[in-house]
Amino acid sequence: MPFKTLDDLPDDLTGKKVLVRVDLNVPMEGASVADDTRLRAMLPTVLDLSDRGAIVLLLSHFGRPKGQVRPDMSTAQLVMPMSKLTGRSVRFIEDCQGPEAQRALTTMLPGNIGILENTRFHDGEEKNDPALAKAIAALGDYYVNDAFSAAHRAHASTEGVAHLLQSFAGRAMEAELKALERALGNPERPVAAVVGGAKVSSKLGVLGHLISKVDHLIIGGGMANTFLAARGVDVGESLCEHELTGEANDIFDRADQAGCTIHLPYDVVVAKEFAANPPSVRTCNVHEVAADEMILDVGPAAVEALSDVLKNCRTLVWNGPLGAFETEPFDAATVALARTAAALTQDGSLVSVAGGGDTVAALNHAGVADDFSFVSTAGGAFLEWMEGRVLPGVAALQKQ
Repeated sequence: MPFKTLDDLPDDLTGKKVLVRVDLNVPMEGASVADDTRLRAMLPTVLDLSDRGAIVLLLSHFGRPKGQVRPDMSTAQLVMPMSKLTGRSVRFIEDCQGPEAQRALTTMLPGNIGILENTRFHDGEEKNDPALAKAIAALGDYYVNDAFSAAHRAHASTEGVAHLLQSFAGRAMEAELKALERALGNPERPVAAVVGGAKVSSKLGVLGHLISKVDHLIIGGGMANTFLAARGVDVGESLCEHELTGEANDIFDRADQAGCTIHLPYDVVVAKEFAANPPSVRTCNVHEVAADEMILDVGPAAVEALSDVLKNCRTLVWNGPLGAFETEPFDAATVALARTAAALTQDGSLVSVAGGGDTVAALNHAGVADDFSFVSTAGGAFLEWMEGRVLPGVAALQKQ
């Protein structure tokens, strides 16, 4: 791999201070963590380093304090949750740089774990200020980045520090980068991509990049309506960016040139109102959508055809639902195709990589998140990777 991992660190790290960039930016309900997925993801790295005798210093942002000290955005509130998850005492350190942090380190013993204060309490974090990066780096002997979800940001704690210390990918970062390489870097072909969501405007970069990388591009969600409209289909009252039909036609043309087949639904589930199980819901051909109806899901015939596409593929990248999956019965297409992908993955015939907030929620809704090869919880970073962008936090590790 073009980056070092924890396996490249010394086996004995007794007393060595290791700065670990993690993502503690988890949703809260009062004083409790509402979803500890990101906390659990960092455990293999944190426990590995602690077991080797390192003094583990967790470095993270939390919320958007914009350079101001905000008690409600202090990482101190993550101390107890991390203590419970690690089964070890976790200490709070009241700054992420400077004399106060240095003094705290003098009382820490090999194997101890500490959470440094919110990096974004310093204005220089988001500006990637070299002085702040140097001050943070002064706390550690090594730097480990285990926060792929923040790797698309060139900040002091994600990119700046990586150039000042020997740097390594943590276990979660390593797993993520390996999965992404299998998905688009050097995939088994044929490759399919499912791209859904509400608006084409938010995924133009993704679509433009994928048509040169995949053999089949399955477009769903509200964005499929824009592509249908570009092909002359009257989509009624459906969510549709009519002003982007020109861009949609350009993607059609570029896909043809690249040998990528774009799949759009030819039957759809429509209703006159967006509500759970409305009386007006029906399935019809895309050319039979009434002027007062809206498309809210892909139809069963199209899902069956898409399932056949996946059965002939070896790799799948998935971002975004096929329909308004949060509301029944408009979850049917997403659930059905996700379960097909999961079954193929479990059979060993498909490598499936999925990511993005709505995607994770949709796969959990379908009950198959654990059956995909890899599911990324990184939102913005996963999307930028799908656009083919360089992620600063990853690039910094690769230059070591």
